[in-house]
Amino acid sequence: MSALPAAASPLYEKVKSYILGNISSGDWPADRRIPSENELSAALGISRMTINRALRELSDAGVLVRVQGVGTFIAAPKAQSDLLEINNIAEEIARRGHRHRAEVVTLERIPLPPDLRLSFESGDVTEVFHSVVVHYENDLAVQLEERFVNPLLVPDYGAQDFGRMTTYDYLVSVTPITELEHVISAISADAAIAAHLHIAPGAPCLLLHRRTWSGDRVATVNRLIYAGDRYALGSRRKTGR
Repeated sequence: MSALPAAASPLYEKVKSYILGNISSGDWPADRRIPSENELSAALGISRMTINRALRELSDAGVLVRVQGVGTFIAAPKAQSDLLEINNIAEEIARRGHRHRAEVVTLERIPLPPDLRLSFESGDVTEVFHSVVVHYENDLAVQLEERFVNPLLVPDYGAQDFGRMTTYDYLVSVTPITELEHVISAISADAAIAAHLHIAPGAPCLLLHRRTWSGDRVATVNRLIYAGDRYALGSRRKTGR
């Protein structure tokens, strides 16, 4: 178990460092109940008020989960997706040792929506395939995937069973991706998003806008929506220096 840091800092920050140290060392794994405020106060020689502030701030940060009348627990880490890559969410979930399933909500061919004309950068594209798929991790909805696909590049997209094969697997098997664009924004769940992700309307979400190119043609325009308290996006890369 980690010792309380001795460096000069506010006592509540020392308590937070103590808890985070035990988590990072593996002494306190996910879902473990941590000592009570009284137990931490006695063990560390710090007032309950200070202990309470540290636990409250770590709970607000998503590190701890406090259950009234039961105790305080180490939160399970959020799933994370690489921001700079096009990844198969089914493989990401499998690497975490979890179970993936997909629910196909929509798969249709439609006239190109007017607001997407500039996104496809071509007057040749007058229709697109439109798919909406909800991805689940251990039966918890984690991603709402909406794709608009160029039928001039992927003519058989509408004939696939995306409950058995991910859209990612199919797209990379039929058309090479030569360029990628990502834009991230924060949104609040509207009624449709809330229903698909099984979250409350107005809940915070991450929206990843993605476009892909094959050669000089836009292949897909995508909206990937993640429940904000269930998923994270991030990357780490060497700079080459």
